[in-house]
Amino acid sequence: MFSKEDLQQMKEMGITPSVIEKQIEFFKNGFPFVRLNRPAIADDGIKVFSDKETESLINYYNKYSINENLVKFVPASGAATRMFKDLYSLMDEWNGFLDLENDKKYKPVLQFFENLSQFAFYNELKKVLKKEYGLNIENEFNEDNYISIISALLTEKGMNYGNLPKALLSFHTYKNEVRTSLEEHLAEGAMYSVSANRNVNIHFTVTSEHLSEIEKLVTKVQNKFQQKFNVKFQISYSVQKSSTNTIAVTPDNKPFRSNDRKLLFRPGGHGALIKNLNEIDTSVIFIKNIDNVVPDWYKDQTVRYKKAIGGLLIKVRNKIHNYLNRIEQGEKSDNFINEITRFYKNYFFNVIAITDDKTKDLQFLQKILNRPIRVCGMVKNMGEPGGGPYWVEDSKGNVSLQIIESSQIDSANEIQLNIFKKATHFNPVDLVCSVIDFRGKKFELNNFIDPNTGFISKKSKDGFDLKALELPGLWNGAMAFWNTIFVEVPLITFNPVKTANDLLRPEHQPIK
Repeated sequence: MFSKEDLQQMKEMGITPSVIEKQIEFFKNGFPFVRLNRPAIADDGIKVFSDKETESLINYYNKYSINENLVKFVPASGAATRMFKDLYSLMDEWNGFLDLENDKKYKPVLQFFENLSQFAFYNELKKVLKKEYGLNIENEFNEDNYISIISALLTEKGMNYGNLPKALLSFHTYKNEVRTSLEEHLAEGAMYSVSANRNVNIHFTVTSEHLSEIEKLVTKVQNKFQQKFNVKFQISYSVQKSSTNTIAVTPDNKPFRSNDRKLLFRPGGHGALIKNLNEIDTSVIFIKNIDNVVPDWYKDQTVRYKKAIGGLLIKVRNKIHNYLNRIEQGEKSDNFINEITRFYKNYFFNVIAITDDKTKDLQFLQKILNRPIRVCGMVKNMGEPGGGPYWVEDSKGNVSLQIIESSQIDSANEIQLNIFKKATHFNPVDLVCSVIDFRGKKFELNNFIDPNTGFISKKSKDGFDLKALELPGLWNGAMAFWNTIFVEVPLITFNPVKTANDLLRPEHQPIK
């Protein structure tokens, strides 16, 4: 199937032919659907804490987090192109005679232009329009200039927002400054992710073509935020590894070749970032997407619940490490075994069956406990597209808590579809993780991936259809065999910017 040139191409990317062959098998046979047992709901898979309990967890975090090496991990490599899909559509279709007022599909475009001055990038856009297009937007703002405005915002002749990552886009307006989403993550990290000596460790995953621009921005603003919050930032970066790229295939599952006859590889999706996460050797890692940030005046609830789930993680991890040390030291009383099973049921909602063989039971408990841990904030389901928390059943009838996307279930199976629709909560990607075992050694995260939970999608290249494969998602199959706790957090902590118009929501606007 592969030529010498193909094998050399794979070698340069760090990919073996056996990996490619396995991926092609997935294209041919598809990924097996997950089997949902039931949705995770309050008190059956999702912990719901009272205000008093939340406050106790925050106090625990404030007391013990100073002894931790904390890292804020921010996937920041996504391009902003999809944020502006409605504007791109208008550019493609514009002929000077479109009925924007009465055609419903142009409603987002009209909302964008009617509120143009409310965007944080407005003043910069005005300058670009004046300089590059000779257009005074305040005096000449009309439908005839919409395409010029879009061009000034999205293309290389202007601000180039359509080709930049979200990290570099202006999100919020302050009295004396405009902040990008990256800057908001610096501010947010300084509010809850502070280690010893006031160090704030933040790791951004970026694309290689944007790394220098992101480094330049950090260099420009870092000192300002250090002085504002009395901290010292330790910023690191990583690029999605070429070895995690996946092969593309034709509709009949043959390797897709570009015009130069080379094999076409595509990024493996956010699941590839488990490799980046695996290289961070630290005790506690917060994970949050680049576009889920708010201005300072709305950050109090975000910080409050970050500390709460952080406190829960440290508390549970300390308890697990204590149990594992005692197992290793030979403790084996009935009371000890029962204490562990009660603990596991209380926090992980799973009942561990105990036999009469204490040695066998303790070996099983050791295996169950000695895994990476994640605490995931979950918001109430408000109809947002994306995954949610479920109890998932494996081939042996064992159930575990997982974050599941709609593409992972068999939509033709009415029972499974009904279970999926009954989800009460939604995954906002609000995680805090422990990746160090009880001996102080980092877990090998690649050992806890479920390889059968990837995704296949339809794409095109050079005018030809192809199929693409995404690796098991970072918070889906890539963490399938972690110990998982779901916690209800308020909706105010979830403020993603998926489209440009999301920046018009009150949570992204100045207080009036």
